[in-house]
Amino acid sequence: MTTDTTPSKQLERSLSLTQATAINMIDMVGIGPFVTLSLIVGAMQGPAAIIAWLVGALLAYMDGMVWAELGAKWPEAGGSYVFLQKLYGHKKWGKLMPFLFVWQTTIQAPLVIASGAIGFSQYLTYLVPLSTIAQKAISGSLVVLVVCMLYRDIKSIGRISVLLWIITGGTILWLILSAIGHFNAAQAFDMSGCNMSIFFMIPLGRASLQTVYSYLGYYNVCHLGAEIKKPEVNIPRSMFISITGITVLYLCMQVAVLGVLPWKEIALSKFVVSTYFQTIYNHQVAQVATMLILTIAMSSIFATTLGYSRIPYAAALNGDFFPIFARVHPRLKFPHVSLLILGSVAFVFSLLLKLRDVITAIIIMRIMVQFIAQALGLIAWHYRKPKEDRPYKMPLFPLPAILSILIWIFILLCSDGKFILISLGIMALGTLIFFIKENRSKATLNNKHK
Repeated sequence: MTTDTTPSKQLERSLSLTQATAINMIDMVGIGPFVTLSLIVGAMQGPAAIIAWLVGALLAYMDGMVWAELGAKWPEAGGSYVFLQKLYGHKKWGKLMPFLFVWQTTIQAPLVIASGAIGFSQYLTYLVPLSTIAQKAISGSLVVLVVCMLYRDIKSIGRISVLLWIITGGTILWLILSAIGHFNAAQAFDMSGCNMSIFFMIPLGRASLQTVYSYLGYYNVCHLGAEIKKPEVNIPRSMFISITGITVLYLCMQVAVLGVLPWKEIALSKFVVSTYFQTIYNHQVAQVATMLILTIAMSSIFATTLGYSRIPYAAALNGDFFPIFARVHPRLKFPHVSLLILGSVAFVFSLLLKLRDVITAIIIMRIMVQFIAQALGLIAWHYRKPKEDRPYKMPLFPLPAILSILIWIFILLCSDGKFILISLGIMALGTLIFFIKENRSKATLNNKHK
């Protein structure tokens, strides 16, 4: 099957800095902080949860510098697929890394989409009592709705993203400001139960895994590199604006909730933000807040699906993945086949999986193949080609990249061994498929030359 790659069929650079930042920020927020907040407080046994949020922010900044440098240098569709390809070269072992990334993306991207949909359906039960089957039906329907919303040109998506960010940012600001007049500072900052021994590191690592899940998305703009105006400037700017804004909002949100609700109540609550609003106002206001949270969750799925649909497209366009993924809609100019296939897999996952397992699997699967490999490749690239042009260069190189690697390893070591083994198994299977594919390609090439 041939792939249509004529210039008229390719993606358009239409997203402004404002739109790119909005896409990043709605991707970062989503349902994440609203469903993980109680898990983080429970893991840290109180207000020490703030430390886990700070660890997540530090990692987002350090790893964000890696992404910013690579995104400004190679602003193409596909993000890490392109970066790993450029960093590790085109020989057999160099081709393995980008292949493994695309391989795990076909599993991990639908998991991310499904996690938002599952979280949406669970939070909806605050408003309407739902059976397990009804929750699954709603999560699957939400995936279908988001795919339909994305089935349009990138200019329209940029405008929709700004509107969704206004709703997202406004809701979180309302949450924070609502604490005024009800805030108990002694309760919010009580660290008396915090045990800072070596045993503190294990719950910190597990809590940080949850905060990292809430920060993920700071790099989404890199997946859309081929559609960003002035990418060498706007990609780094949109990332750091996003990280800074979200960090401030998350820290203030966590402090506000801790200052209103006792931490033990937070740890046990399935609808902690709804409970927070009900405590301050009443049940009716809490219902309104819950509907806004559900809108935020849908917004995040919207941004996440948008970014991930560009990765298989970029790999297929380069001949490294199934050619059908490289198809671009003839009129709307977006990779519609990639969007439809990822959405279909996410639909299935949303019907079958549990939220907590999905969150853990997402992080562990990506740490080894994507984040650590990318940072290591960037460091090697600096020393291998020190004079190569870099539109953005991280300050204090290589310290940010090294710190990001160390934090990723720390989170990995504190994680559930079951998910580490599953991730290693997926990597092993991907490696086997890669070598089978390479050997077949080599045999086909040899036959042609005979």
